[in-house]
Amino acid sequence: MHRKELIDKLKNYSPESEIEKRFRASFLTFINENTDCFERSLAKGHITGSSWILNESGDKALLTHHNKLNKWLQLGGHADGETDIVKVAKTEALEESGLKHIELLSEAIFDIDIHTIPAKNEVAEHLHYDVRFLFKADEKDALIVSSESKDLAWVPLSELHTITDQNDSIARMVNKTLRLFP
Repeated sequence: MHRKELIDKLKNYSPESEIEKRFRASFLTFINENTDCFERSLAKGHITGSSWILNESGDKALLTHHNKLNKWLQLGGHADGETDIVKVAKTEALEESGLKHIELLSEAIFDIDIHTIPAKNEVAEHLHYDVRFLFKADEKDALIVSSESKDLAWVPLSELHTITDQNDSIARMVNKTLRLFP
């Protein structure tokens, strides 16, 4: 996949809110203006891929307590030049969770978000253009906390707001999940 495939996925994505409509427009502009949008070296920002991983019954999501950001988030990370963003999301999730298997539920984008990453050490403040995909996994499988995390947890959707500080991005994915798994 090159930029064109991600552009096509974004064009086929149906934003559910005004913020997502603005995100999609910004994504498309960013990708069209930056041939190196998948590279972490693009200082102003870059594409990242994330996995919204649900348990088999769809009532829990797997979150990581991110080391650098000190927040509970979905699993994911930098593309580092890889243009297949589904592959990025899956690879990052497997590496960050220790899970041996996760199942992609759809090739379609589940959610998008643009968020600011604060400056740290030699890395300046920048944007993550995050593309999220929906996966499921067996919550009984062993988890292994990576060096990027403080912890991992399967969290009931009804309790996510208590650990994610009312994160709008997480709340949006929870609401989408509840519509899929009523």
